[in-house]
Amino acid sequence: MVRMSHKPFEPEDLYLHQKVTELDAAPDGQSVACTVRSVDRDNDDYLSCIWSVSLDGRRTQLTRGPGQDQSPRWSPDGSRLAFLSSRGGSPQVHLLPAAGGEAEPLSRLEGAVSDLRWTPDGKGLLVTSAVAVDPDWRGQRSNGRKPPRAKVQPMLAWKLPYKSDGPGYLLSREIHLFHLDAATGEPTQLTDGAFDVMAFDMAPNGRHIAFARTREGRFAHRTDLWVCDADGSRARRLTEDFATVMSPLWSPDGLSVAFCATGREGDAQVNLYVLEFGSGRVRRLGDADLQVSDPASVCWDAEAPALLFTRQHRGRHHVVRIPADGGPLEALAPGDRQLGAFAAASGSLFYAVEHPSQPSEVHACVPGRQGERQLSDFNPWWKERTPILAETWNFQVPDGRGGTETIEGWLLRAEGSKGPLPLLNDVHGGPASFALLDFDTNIYWHVLCARGWAVLALNAVGSASYGREFCDRLAGHWGEYDLPQHLAALRQLREEGVCDERIAIAGKSYGGYLSGWAIGHTQLFRAAVVMAPVGNIETHYGTSDGGYYADPTYMGTEHAFDRGLAKKLSPMEHVEKATTPTLFMQGADDERCPKCQSEELFVSLMCAGTTPAELVLYPGEDHHFLGEGAPSVREDAARRIIDWIGAHVGRAPAAPPAQPRENATQEG
Repeated sequence: MVRMSHKPFEPEDLYLHQKVTELDAAPDGQSVACTVRSVDRDNDDYLSCIWSVSLDGRRTQLTRGPGQDQSPRWSPDGSRLAFLSSRGGSPQVHLLPAAGGEAEPLSRLEGAVSDLRWTPDGKGLLVTSAVAVDPDWRGQRSNGRKPPRAKVQPMLAWKLPYKSDGPGYLLSREIHLFHLDAATGEPTQLTDGAFDVMAFDMAPNGRHIAFARTREGRFAHRTDLWVCDADGSRARRLTEDFATVMSPLWSPDGLSVAFCATGREGDAQVNLYVLEFGSGRVRRLGDADLQVSDPASVCWDAEAPALLFTRQHRGRHHVVRIPADGGPLEALAPGDRQLGAFAAASGSLFYAVEHPSQPSEVHACVPGRQGERQLSDFNPWWKERTPILAETWNFQVPDGRGGTETIEGWLLRAEGSKGPLPLLNDVHGGPASFALLDFDTNIYWHVLCARGWAVLALNAVGSASYGREFCDRLAGHWGEYDLPQHLAALRQLREEGVCDERIAIAGKSYGGYLSGWAIGHTQLFRAAVVMAPVGNIETHYGTSDGGYYADPTYMGTEHAFDRGLAKKLSPMEHVEKATTPTLFMQGADDERCPKCQSEELFVSLMCAGTTPAELVLYPGEDHHFLGEGAPSVREDAARRIIDWIGAHVGRAPAAPPAQPRENATQEG
């Protein structure tokens, strides 16, 4: 039995949780600067402040806002900390002495600053900032013109992508690279053109800048590795065979550039590469199954020609080292968990751990000298809540090709719980991802477990981190290969007495797709929550910010879109057969899986019969409403999920309709 001294988790616990979102290690490796996000309940918003956490456990709050302070970057000598702050409006660069004192603004750029890095000599910073352009120029240079301030400013689309989830319309600005003088803040623009600079790094000798940028022309979703001189001149492209290049990073000797990349459009499986600057030769480190979980986590090991990074492996994150010459991989910080951030310096490793049994906190280890230790305690309230047990379970399931295979999943329950319990089958997004364990997105998991439920987070076929073949096999077989694996896993849990027939399904993004697909193919689930789904692949192709290049890859018809297959594999084709009470939830400003995807499913289910259904749209929210939306939205969403499945999971399933209902005559 659960110990009664603990309070159960509740949705409003999201207002207490502080999340470590970024880390930057001091050059001496003795401390780390952390961005810590908390909730501003009065203003229904977030605050983020920067803390310093040392290896000896000392914690110092370096900034207190107002607004959001983020992206901390130590100067090369460790004497100053640069960071971005919105306290003056749009995010700009601020400087803070390491010895203490007040932060002072440095940059005064017209557009928001999105990223920053120190130059190797510490006398300047490289930053990326938005530059306003007139979309009617269609990528041509302004020649001194300023964007008009007319009352009517239409959103002209002249290339793809023209929108992105979160930022929205893209073609009224470009993202370019600037140099800032660290003493005066004087800016110098280094890049110009109809493209966006996505990431960058300066060579140790200060002579060259490597950067990843989008392409010019009709299709701008691909990114390549470029290099220019320190003043922005002589820009030239170094790669053109990758779909996406991310996070270039010069080696300490300046002879190589490490970078992360994907080979196919829409591919979410990221590999690590090294380019020899002199010859242009590119080689992959490890095989295709060695996947980087966070490109921003990659750093060079100062003690050897090797790279440190967080690897995604079997649904987990491990800190690993791999020699730059392609030697064997070494695991430095393994474990049954995931990591929200990582940084390293002078032999010290710092990382923010994410696991259902513990809150977001900073941990550290010094390989070969001391083991792992938790350094921070930003969430002491967690110790008062119901302890949650998260176990890895193996399931024997059909492989989609006539055989069977073993897959994994996380099973969550309150410590001491005994079955059979009601169970939520939560389906992860992607599909080329895996079950993510961060508390902020999955608050309802903890609440349900504290109320006597079990939660299954399965990594079925199509999931990343289990090898290329396992992930790629789902292409062209959405729903066909993975739903049977979910059903087999649930059957095993029922046979083993973990759960009973009170089973619900929920999921967002691809998880919303499979939840919507499931209710049209089985009456097993007593309740369903379909969030931000791909409901109609055919319309998703043209309405999503990335559907035009990602959907052909996921359908297994790369570079061509098979509308017949898209229609066949869409939940829309089967939703009218559903009898499962279904709640649809969506950010109204979602551009990844636009609201029409939920609306089509909801209207079709409503008109097909009497199956209970509701649609919830959150104004102003994008695809990430569940974990990053306004705090009030996140609380409301968690409550609605819990209330919906709680109200319906105890009822016997309805009989399937004998035949589709005739379309009703429109009134009015």
